[in-house]
Amino acid sequence: MDAPLQETNRPAESLRQQVRSAILWRSGTQIVGQLIAWASTFLVIRILSPQDYGLFAMTQVVLVVLNMLNGYGLASALIQKPEVDDRAIRQLFGMLLVLNGALAILQIAAAPLAAAYFRHPQVAELLRVQALLYLATPFIAFPYALLSRAMDFRRQAAVNLLSAVLGALAALGGALGGLGVWTLVLAPMVLFGTRAIGMMVAARAWVRPSFDFRGAGGIARYGVLMATSQLFWVIQSQADVFVAGRHLDAHALGIYTTSLFLAQILVAKFVPPINDVAFSAYARIQHDRSSVAAAFLMGVRMVLLLAMPFYLGLAVVAEPLVSVVLGEKWLETGPVVGLLALAMPFLTLQILFAPACDACGRPGISAGNGAIGAILLPIAFLVGVRHGVLGLATAWLVTAPLYLALCAWRTLPVIGVRAGALAAAVCQPLLGSVGMALAVLLVDQLLPPLAPLPRVAILVPAGALVYAGWMLTFGRGLLAEALALVRSRRA
Repeated sequence: MDAPLQETNRPAESLRQQVRSAILWRSGTQIVGQLIAWASTFLVIRILSPQDYGLFAMTQVVLVVLNMLNGYGLASALIQKPEVDDRAIRQLFGMLLVLNGALAILQIAAAPLAAAYFRHPQVAELLRVQALLYLATPFIAFPYALLSRAMDFRRQAAVNLLSAVLGALAALGGALGGLGVWTLVLAPMVLFGTRAIGMMVAARAWVRPSFDFRGAGGIARYGVLMATSQLFWVIQSQADVFVAGRHLDAHALGIYTTSLFLAQILVAKFVPPINDVAFSAYARIQHDRSSVAAAFLMGVRMVLLLAMPFYLGLAVVAEPLVSVVLGEKWLETGPVVGLLALAMPFLTLQILFAPACDACGRPGISAGNGAIGAILLPIAFLVGVRHGVLGLATAWLVTAPLYLALCAWRTLPVIGVRAGALAAAVCQPLLGSVGMALAVLLVDQLLPPLAPLPRVAILVPAGALVYAGWMLTFGRGLLAEALALVRSRRA
């Protein structure tokens, strides 16, 4: 049996220590990798045009829809099950190979239909090449399941960092080489290819796949529920581009998707690694709901301690920040980023619910939550798109709080958390961030007319000082808890 599976039963470390180590490795290398990726991404954005990003966003609707069937739900079933045998592992590998081969064929066949819908012939060309990504997916998802089951995120982190660096270099090279929109296709292909090779080596996952799926019903059922949840998430997360791609031109769509990318940097890049670790940890303690509830509330406090000031700070400095980071041709994104940033705290908190429910054997709750979003958000986007890009951003801001409230009402009883306890976990980061945002707005009003760079250089440190002062005065317990987690001591 593979070494990662042998580690599953190794009692050398406490779960707390394992979680701490996993978070530090998974999130720490994610931060380093993202800093490198962002440096490349922002340079690439300066080189490419909004139309390139709009055209690429049209292809992503198809990729994201099909990716819900790529088998990561099956991988999650392997992580969640208390006991697995060699046959189940080989069956999982076989399922992943079959599913992703079929998806590659399906995307190639559907490419002309997508191009006709978006009225851009080049969409078909892009989709045919991007079908190669599915061939790498089984060799990423399978070793990911083995390593996550063993709570071994160190080796995963090293591979992710290396592939992120190579993908960033490919993106920069493509942009400088004049590839245009094909730059955005090349970068993920390099990233996926190197990650597939690295993950298979890291997990030592060289097993023979089995295509005899008899007896794999449990894994398949869990995977179907996870895929159903992902389906609804895909609908809600891609409905805006699906609607806007039909009603807006490629330039306007590029402005919107780039604004959404900036606003979702934290929730899209840093929260998922934390959720990966959380899912594995919750699965270990799924029979002790009080421990799950305590761990969930701690996760909320730790994430919002950093996320809340980031979002509200971004909302108040979006316009000069966009000018500094992206350049003059992207100034239209400033007001859009500001609106979207105000919606992101609600989305971040809502995303934290899923790992706890899924690990406790209730993926149907997450699927139901996804169904709610799949109804609310498309309706909001259909209304908002009539008012252009700002209308789409406003749709996020109006719908996100209602969506969070409905998900909390369905989810909190399952994981044993009271609404008052969740409100208490949110309180200090929220109050400190609101105070910070108001202070930054006041400072901005008092400043004389300045160029974007010195304006940002004053406003960002001012906000950081106000938030730090608030937390040191009123949130010392939360800071002590965060410090204790880093130092691996009990808060």
